Amino acid sequence: MTTRTPTSVQIPAFSVAGIAMRTRNSDEMNPAIARLGGLWNRFFTQSWERKLPSRGDGDGNGDGRIFGVYSGYESNEHGAFDVTAGVAVAEPEQAQAVPGASRVDIEAGDYLVFTGEGEMPQMVIDTWVRIWHYFADNPTVQRRFGTDFEAYEGPDKVAIHIGVKP
Repeated sequence: MTTRTPTSVQIPAFSVAGIAMRTRNSDEMNPAIARLGGLWNRFFTQSWERKLPSRGDGDGNGDGRIFGVYSGYESNEHGAFDVTAGVAVAEPEQAQAVPGASRVDIEAGDYLVFTGEGEMPQMVIDTWVRIWHYFADNPTVQRRFGTDFEAYEGPDKVAIHIGVKP
């Protein structure tokens, strides 16, 4: 179910490995130069979810979720940032041994979780629009712009975790 109000959670640090690229939101809004769809297409067509060893998650239980991680923010949502399409890994050093793989470490801390359900990719786009509106309407809640991540719980369900300042 899609929730309108985010839930607040504490997330322990964990690592995600996969393939990465650098982009900015303004580029992704222009179909002529948008690249995120291509990153995800490459992730699935090249079976990256099967190439990475020591698959696990933040709790080490290997639940099999796919992650989209946003990190390396230049400034805020208007600047450039890195996107990694990947899986959580229990042994990050081994995952980096896979040719072409990138690793990103999810920062421990406070996150707001926004959920979405529906058809891809529109449900993800709609959830991000709700996130942007939420922060515009709640200026006392501040994003960290450290790591944010999408956790996919199937082809039609996402939980987007946004790091916030305490």
